[in-house]
Amino acid sequence: MSHTQKPVYGGQAVVEGVMFGGKHHYVTAVRRKDHSVEYFHLPRKGNPYFSFLKKIPFIRGIIAIIEASANGSKHLNFSTERFDLDPKEDAKIKEKEVSKFTMYLGVAVIGVISFLFGKFAFTLIPVFLAELTKPIFPSDVAQVLVEGLFKLLLLLSYIYFVSLTPLIKRVFQYHGAEHKVINTFEAGVELTIENVQAHSRLHYRCGSSFILFTVIVGVFVYLLVPTSPLWLRIVDRLLLIPVVLGIAFEVLQITNKLRDIPVLKYLGLPGLWLQLLTTKEPNDDQVEVAILSFNELLRREKESEVSFEKEEIV
Repeated sequence: MSHTQKPVYGGQAVVEGVMFGGKHHYVTAVRRKDHSVEYFHLPRKGNPYFSFLKKIPFIRGIIAIIEASANGSKHLNFSTERFDLDPKEDAKIKEKEVSKFTMYLGVAVIGVISFLFGKFAFTLIPVFLAELTKPIFPSDVAQVLVEGLFKLLLLLSYIYFVSLTPLIKRVFQYHGAEHKVINTFEAGVELTIENVQAHSRLHYRCGSSFILFTVIVGVFVYLLVPTSPLWLRIVDRLLLIPVVLGIAFEVLQITNKLRDIPVLKYLGLPGLWLQLLTTKEPNDDQVEVAILSFNELLRREKESEVSFEKEEIV
């Protein structure tokens, strides 16, 4: 069965683990200090308003990003609390916990705010750097190109330097394991460590590709507005953030759909090239965690589908 006929699953690397999301559930598997694997599960709650918005092109990308930031933060919080703690000491976590609703809501809000803060900084810093070059590159077109170049250099530099830290390097390995599992599943191959390791750590639908597409799309969008005066340039950039994100999301979806078509498949190559930095080759233990996480998700998804069918029959 080809990947286009299979359900679409997404994922995210966390500290010493992998999160996968399906139609009804999110599941994270984390390798604990004693080498055991612990699971964290959250049901995917439907929101009629969000469900409606996710059907509208260009707007659906914004909703998907907000949901991913909020939900991903919950799973990342779970992994960072437990990966370096012996299971015998789990009582320490429980002593610190407030109600689950309060904790999850707080983590979700922080996740969204962190994303927005990072996006603002990533958008505005290149503006100020490009403004410094205006005596050399005064035209609007040149300024937009210089701004895009600074944004790309900032992105690549940031990813490269954070990848040098041992913790982030391991997260990037789990990111590679996540992609390998998805690629293996979409190829219709059994999920064994050997089979998964044989597949690519790159994937067209990756969030890393999305980030790069925001840079590329931004260049074209910013050509439509003036670069002077500086205050107007700043305001334009902030107001156009949703526009750039929405278009970049659609570009990501298109490149994924065209990935098996000769010539057109190369449209997604820039995103794959960036993944050479954001993913690393995982070891067998990391691949095992990713497989366990994905299999647990499939189990829960199957149970939900069976329950749904029973409700329809009744």
